[in-house]
Amino acid sequence: MQQFKAVPKKWGNSIGITIPADVIQQEHVQPRKKITVLIIGEQQKQLKNIFGTLKLKKDTQQVMNEIDEGYDEH
Repeated sequence: MQQFKAVPKKWGNSIGITIPADVIQQEHVQPRKKITVLIIGEQQKQLKNIFGTLKLKKDTQQVMNEIDEGYDEH
């Protein structure tokens, strides 16, 4: 798996990106061969920045204990 940054460009009615040559070689990307592309835009970056900032009235262990209640009875 490779990670790189790209600037999308208008391509007809679509938007396209250019995959760097070294990524193409390392990942054996070929024309008409399906690949999976993961897009992380600004909204996902915002979620990453706020992750873990939620303050609960109970501590994490109390919440986990409540979740586990009833599962140990088997």
